[in-house]
Amino acid sequence: MKSKTPLVISIASVSGGGKTFSVLHLLKQLPKSKALFFDDYIFDGPQDVLAWVDEGANYAQWQLDPLVQDLKKLLNEPLEYILMDYPFAYQHPQLAGYIDFAFFIDTPLDIALARRMQRDFMDSSTIEIMLQMQHYAKEGRRTYLEMLQTVLPDSDRVVNGTKSLDEISSEIAAALSGIRKRADS
Repeated sequence: MKSKTPLVISIASVSGGGKTFSVLHLLKQLPKSKALFFDDYIFDGPQDVLAWVDEGANYAQWQLDPLVQDLKKLLNEPLEYILMDYPFAYQHPQLAGYIDFAFFIDTPLDIALARRMQRDFMDSSTIEIMLQMQHYAKEGRRTYLEMLQTVLPDSDRVVNGTKSLDEISSEIAAALSGIRKRADS
């Protein structure tokens, strides 16, 4: 772990795993912190994510320049933490060297899917919901499994995603306190 201020913390999980909620919750708990959210950006990357997974999931194919530029700006601010709601952890070479610690929220795929459906399809028709479920069962699940095979084992700490979102955030906050103390000593 690099010793510098601010600490760059990556929080990864599958879609619906609790990344965004945890980062938003941590922003309220941690002094002098700011966050970057992967979903706030439009990146050049593989046109067909399923083909990308089937061809070996080369994370370097994603052009993350806008996120990297924003991270570099934040590194010059008087912050203690930069939290990144970011699904790749150390897998992408453009960001790997900036990350001090990577958490992975290991949320069972059924729970993540249920959360995602509640979040993204609350006002959708039954047909739209059924089509999403069909897509997930037939193809989309492979992208989730890719993360479990590559991002999870490459993370520094795995958090149990079956806990409530409040408990997950509290566990990460407690761990960050210890990480901050080690970095400052």
